[in-house]
Amino acid sequence: MPLRFIRCEPYIGRMRPLSLVGLVLVAVGGFILLRGLSFTSQKSVLKVGDFQATVEEHRTVPPWIGGVLFAGGVVLLLGGGRRRRT
Repeated sequence: MPLRFIRCEPYIGRMRPLSLVGLVLVAVGGFILLRGLSFTSQKSVLKVGDFQATVEEHRTVPPWIGGVLFAGGVVLLLGGGRRRRT
């Protein structure tokens, strides 16, 4: 009986680029919607010679941005999963 070799390609290699971007957008958008996302920025408010005063501002990403990312990801997943017919 002859040996048969099976080609094992990773799934990610066959995944369409739009579907991959859509999956990332759905994950990031879902995270922002469910958990929220915040970041800290520093701003220099006073500088006199070697002395410098800075202020830390805590900001949050609005939930509607998460919704937009989530919806855009779903659109890309649906559009990237379709096969083109020529």
